Amino acid sequence: MSKQELVVLGQDAEGCCPALLTAPLEEGQAETLAKVFKALGDPIRLRLLSMIASRAGGEVCVCDLTPAFDVSQPTISHHLKLLKQAGLIDSERRGTWVYYRLLPQMTDQLAAILTRPAGHPLSETVAAGAAS
Repeated sequence: MSKQELVVLGQDAEGCCPALLTAPLEEGQAETLAKVFKALGDPIRLRLLSMIASRAGGEVCVCDLTPAFDVSQPTISHHLKLLKQAGLIDSERRGTWVYYRLLPQMTDQLAAILTRPAGHPLSETVAAGAAS
């Protein structure tokens, strides 16, 4: 008998959320995900998340984020607050500065929800729409 762990297709590793192609989202899941996608829907927030996620060492000081944008520091702080409220990042104050880090649980959950399960073919209508 194999001792490998079975993975249920259409769910993430923790069995939390079904993929979009396997089952409709429940109302609560849809509301939570909508907040996350709304947070990601702004180019500045998307860039901030990318800068935080790709930083060597896993965290970045707000003092290193602000100069990369042509907006004020309070605007950057506002965008970071929205990313934090969406559960995408966390922060820690160290003296004067605040350091930000990615919360991979949320990005993993998004990836699991958006991933087409193995062996789940796209319908011809969906595939044709993507080609145009």
